[in-house]
Amino acid sequence: MQYYDFNLGNHLADLNTNLGVGVHPIFLILIAFTISFFTSQGGISGAFLILPFQVSFLGFTSPSVSSTNLVYNIVAIPSGVYRYIREGRMQWSITTVTILGTLPGVLIGALIRIIYLPDPRLFKIFVGFVLLYIGIRLLYEVIKGDKKRSIDEKFKKRVEEISSDSKERGIKKLKAGLPPEAKIKTIDFSLKEIEYEFWGEKFRVNTIALFSLSFVVGMIGGTYGIGGGAIIAPFLIAVFGLPTYTIAGAALMGTFITSVVGVIYYTGLEYPPNWILGILFGIGGFIGMYAGARFQKYMPEKTIRLILSVLIISLALRYVIWNISG
Repeated sequence: MQYYDFNLGNHLADLNTNLGVGVHPIFLILIAFTISFFTSQGGISGAFLILPFQVSFLGFTSPSVSSTNLVYNIVAIPSGVYRYIREGRMQWSITTVTILGTLPGVLIGALIRIIYLPDPRLFKIFVGFVLLYIGIRLLYEVIKGDKKRSIDEKFKKRVEEISSDSKERGIKKLKAGLPPEAKIKTIDFSLKEIEYEFWGEKFRVNTIALFSLSFVVGMIGGTYGIGGGAIIAPFLIAVFGLPTYTIAGAALMGTFITSVVGVIYYTGLEYPPNWILGILFGIGGFIGMYAGARFQKYMPEKTIRLILSVLIISLALRYVIWNISG
């Protein structure tokens, strides 16, 4: 079986170090598939774990790793977004405000990455702290019980009822779509407040607070190369108390748009992505996100978040401790 060396020096004129790791393209696709299958169910693209893999396993530490990570988002996310739109679970008001706030933040974040964090060691420490925050947030959500959790359980229970009718009839019903009460209905969208209804419950978000949060998240996401969805999704769930099933699509859509702009911006700053690497990861992510969005109805969310949080916190501590002590 032939293996390929991803020598980024052949693709990026500014990269002085070859990866030096022989990997098969299928391996990269499988890694991305596995990560995105689980993370997409919470509105997270998986880019926050793809980047540490590139940095630690492939030795890709140039600022171009951030833009390469954004290419993964661009290729992978549309399949997951499609599933959420098809099932009526895209909250467009939150999506719009998130994009408007995140976009300028991503541009500033790209400059921060290039000007202040070109040193691989400093960047790894930064990555470690971002991962630590995400991991702690996810763990907090697992431990904390609130109204959002009860809504998620109600949604999951209803899907199980539809499926248990009979295997064949259940599949047909699910393909036909979820019941009307399981779809998001926007009640109000103004500069002051966003209000929507899901499964008989109403949820409100302060528009200015969401915009401000999105801006800060955009800066972090632009620096890291994740688009921001991995950070804003936990905030929407834990801080604003919104159900996972209603914000996953919005977070992914926001990440997709900001990733497109981020890649263009990084390229303009002469740190273009490694397209081969980004597309290979993206292929795995595309399949994984579609499957994740489709099976989100059946998977035990608490278990998934617990596994992810432990994995992320462990990785974060490794990055922070090793690079600070080193």
